[in-house]
Amino acid sequence: MNTQLLQQLCEVHAPSGEEFRMKEFLLSYIQKEKKNWKHPVEIIDREEFRDGFLLKFGKPRTAVFAHMDSIGFTARYENQLVSIGGPDVQTGFALRGSDENGEISCQLIVDEDGRLFHSATRPIERGTSLIFECSFREDDETVQSCSLDNRLGILNALELCQNLEHGVIAFSCYEEHGGGSAIVLGRYIYEELGVSQALISDVTWATDGVFLGKGTVVSLRDRGIPRYPFVRKIREIANKSDIAVQLEAEGTGGSDGAELQRSPYPFDWCFIGPPSSYAHSPDELIYKSDYASNQQLYQLLMKNL
Repeated sequence: MNTQLLQQLCEVHAPSGEEFRMKEFLLSYIQKEKKNWKHPVEIIDREEFRDGFLLKFGKPRTAVFAHMDSIGFTARYENQLVSIGGPDVQTGFALRGSDENGEISCQLIVDEDGRLFHSATRPIERGTSLIFECSFREDDETVQSCSLDNRLGILNALELCQNLEHGVIAFSCYEEHGGGSAIVLGRYIYEELGVSQALISDVTWATDGVFLGKGTVVSLRDRGIPRYPFVRKIREIANKSDIAVQLEAEGTGGSDGAELQRSPYPFDWCFIGPPSSYAHSPDELIYKSDYASNQQLYQLLMKNL
């Protein structure tokens, strides 16, 4: 696990609608690192993708989707804020951003009616986005930071690229606030590359049935329901290995998989990712061992699906 790279990813200001900064970071990183990858890669960056893009390796059979955006806030009027996606909101959370008047550092304020405000001592230009201040922490077992959802999914995709022979990596936008980008990328992947199965590289939540430190999570369902034969195939591959895997069955939550399910393209998909606690807060926490099992499972699946 490249925690130095993960910290850099977590520090990029890229809430939904402003993924262009993450795209710029990733393209710069890929251009520098691709010479060290085992197999050649084609970068597919088209106008219709907006701020999303694809990496194509060999003759792909499976696509990996990783969304680039995070949750955050938008400055409104009279110190008011509006949520981007579904952030955890508590008075005192440190926020940062910038507008035409310079850098912004302030705190989140939640009033008794649940309305959101910021504590900046000067007006913030309306429409300016704010995200949680990044305080990246790690020890031998865990990593804690804002935006691990989905910077960890991006890291998983980038580390997968090091040895990937056949596959597509799709970096998508807007997952936290309505989606839609995955459908555009999915159209190209299906129509132009002939790929109709996808793994969703994202981060799930620890619950009463999913535990930190017990392995990566294969989701049997959330708000969307993947096709059973595809999930069964994934489980059969995982069961033949010694990789630590947990199974998740939830009734809420969603991902790029739900977007693919709503699209007109017949994708098989499955959400696979490590569990986290303190979701959508400045203090998201994951176990390094869960990430390790996640990376191992992705490498295995991309060879065998």
